[in-house]
Amino acid sequence: MSSRRRTLTLPSWLPVDAYILALVGTVVLAALLPARGMAADVAGGASTGAVALLFFLYGARLSTAEALDGLKHWRLHLTVLACTFLVFPLLGLASKGLVPFVLTPELQAGFLFLCLVPSTIQSSIAFTSIARGNVPAAICAGSFSSLTGIFLTPLLAALLLGSAGGGFSADSLLKIVLQLLVPFLAGQLLRRWVGGFLTRHKKVLGLVDRGSILLVVYTAFSEGMVAGIWSQVTPARLGALLAAEAVLLVVMLALTWYGARRLGFGREDRIAIQFAGSKKSLAAGLPMASVLFGAHASLAVLPLMLFHQMQLMVCAVIAKRRSRDPEPVREPAGTDARPLSHPAATVTS
Repeated sequence: MSSRRRTLTLPSWLPVDAYILALVGTVVLAALLPARGMAADVAGGASTGAVALLFFLYGARLSTAEALDGLKHWRLHLTVLACTFLVFPLLGLASKGLVPFVLTPELQAGFLFLCLVPSTIQSSIAFTSIARGNVPAAICAGSFSSLTGIFLTPLLAALLLGSAGGGFSADSLLKIVLQLLVPFLAGQLLRRWVGGFLTRHKKVLGLVDRGSILLVVYTAFSEGMVAGIWSQVTPARLGALLAAEAVLLVVMLALTWYGARRLGFGREDRIAIQFAGSKKSLAAGLPMASVLFGAHASLAVLPLMLFHQMQLMVCAVIAKRRSRDPEPVREPAGTDARPLSHPAATVTS
């Protein structure tokens, strides 16, 4: 029990996740000691390999049987996918009206990219469990969103970002397939042989996950420092970006909660929809941005990194409050709404 308490990183008022501090430290390191020349080539190669390993592990961990079993909640999953890949992108397109008075074109491109990224898995499960929601549905919804995002996010980026995606082309799509999709499918194919090993070494492999993302962050922000991109961002622009993202998060939290109620979902399903449908995955978005935006990736992922921390803080407060709701009398038939015990909320995605 004591070990579980040590890994819980969601205090009653705000989450203070050590991983967020590690991300900030990585950005500072890239600002002070950016990789240049041969060191940049080594860092870039290591980042590419780390991303491939990351998605291999994603594929090896996703149980195909559980995913197929989760299809019985198809209305819930379609609702989450519609929020993630339809409503979010529409709001991202609307942000073009903020250029140039609120956001620069580069920050708006990053804001739009943020809206194209798939939902989270770990944090959706953690918050849904804390709020006493439908945890099995959150697991499947997050997994379906991540899998769909491997295909759909690059296609939406090609359609909506165009040249703003740092030279997006068929070559970028090929890199996405080779670096993300192929390792993911390889993990799925090898899951029957490596699944047990991954389960036994979950904590160690969790460090691999986090280390891979930190390496991607360092490489992207190093390229940005060398290219002088950060001179384009002023404190006023950062404040405007935070305000725009706060509005985006509030709108999505309200739409997922009240929209799910209008669609007839019970309380526990609405909780899963709200947490899976209102959040964006840093773990999936960073590797994609590094491929799609190239040297401009550091500026492109800044909105995603800020939104990631904001969603953790706000959703932590909501989950705590939902956990104090009265026990529901009865949920609609056909839903598996038995919440699991609170998982360690070490959220990275």
